[in-house]
Amino acid sequence: MADLKIDRINELYHKSQKEGLTEEEKKEQAELRRNYVNAVKANLRGQLNNINIQEKDGSITNLGEKFGQKNSEK
Repeated sequence: MADLKIDRINELYHKSQKEGLTEEEKKEQAELRRNYVNAVKANLRGQLNNINIQEKDGSITNLGEKFGQKNSEK
């Protein structure tokens, strides 16, 4: 997620604490937050899909292959 969008999320948060937001700004804030959460989830999913575990018998299990790579989940 671009730094400009994160800055905008923070800007809207601070404005909401000081003076409140208009309905349009509330919608923008909700959408930006949703996009941020989705980006964090996708990043974490990508990391988890690339974890390999060595089993007791010495074999290697890739968690992404074992539990499925959910790249398009919203």
